[in-house]
Amino acid sequence: MTTPLPLAVTMGDATGIGPEIIVRAFERGALEGAVVIGDAAVLRRAGATMSARLQAPADLAALPPGCLPVLEPPDLPAGLAALPWGRVDARAGAAAARCIEEAVRRVRAGEAAAIVTAPIHKEALAAAGVPFPGHTEMLQDLARPAGGALPPVRMMLANDELRVVLVTIHMALRRAIEAVTFDAVRETLRIAHRAARAWTGALPRIAVAGLNPHAGEGGLFGDEELRIIGPAVRAAQAEGIDARGPFAPDTVFMRARRGEFDLVVAMTHDHGLIPVKYLGVEQGVNVTLGLPFVRTSPDHGTAFDIAGQGRADAASLIAALAAARRLVAGPG
Repeated sequence: MTTPLPLAVTMGDATGIGPEIIVRAFERGALEGAVVIGDAAVLRRAGATMSARLQAPADLAALPPGCLPVLEPPDLPAGLAALPWGRVDARAGAAAARCIEEAVRRVRAGEAAAIVTAPIHKEALAAAGVPFPGHTEMLQDLARPAGGALPPVRMMLANDELRVVLVTIHMALRRAIEAVTFDAVRETLRIAHRAARAWTGALPRIAVAGLNPHAGEGGLFGDEELRIIGPAVRAAQAEGIDARGPFAPDTVFMRARRGEFDLVVAMTHDHGLIPVKYLGVEQGVNVTLGLPFVRTSPDHGTAFDIAGQGRADAASLIAALAAARRLVAGPG
């Protein structure tokens, strides 16, 4: 028998709640078969009020029972465990990026089955000079083949009631509207279709939300549905994709939640994520579609306002761990 590959769990921002929810998830047994990519001292600080046993082993096989393995990437900034809780710091941003890089290296080298990322802070990344606004864009670049083009990726947020895939993500709303093109919508439908088929083995029913109120009302409130979104839906249908719409964005999520559709494609970040997060962040999972490996994360941020107070809820991280395991296993 071969030992299953571990999940690689990145530490996230050292001053946020990421280390704390990792320790809480470990205490609840949700990190069995996983390794944390991060700073052992940061994890120990997060677990100081808990009973977790953390260790940075030279050899995973030699890890004592009941301990969480923490693998420290080389070149982490020094003194991370002494940083104040809940503050933007370039060192924390640099460390978060380094942990992501190491996790990608391991999964691409066949040393990990999937990546689960704890929350990072976009301002800390920027302060560290990291040229990416978030996880999705950074992972996309790290997944780029040597000398090749960026793989097309999309963000999906999901819980037990609703799954939403976004055409555009981290950009100003004015830019996002301009980025809603025929090619972008059609590519999103292709990515969502391929991913959902790989998970379920079945043909997914995809609803497409419009951009404008009432999906433009025949051009009265905007014509993007007529010029861009509708033609992209029809092009996807011609490829055998079960895509429908565009539908009024104020009702389509309700229809999907009631079981009419398997997932919804939304045009902009807040358009798509507000309905999912309104249902509760506790079970929400962020999945990056289109990568050559599985990546999931909680659907919340670093929660600087409660970091270090022992109040953080690990439910969304636990859901992300479970989702990663399901996606690695595939249909069945």
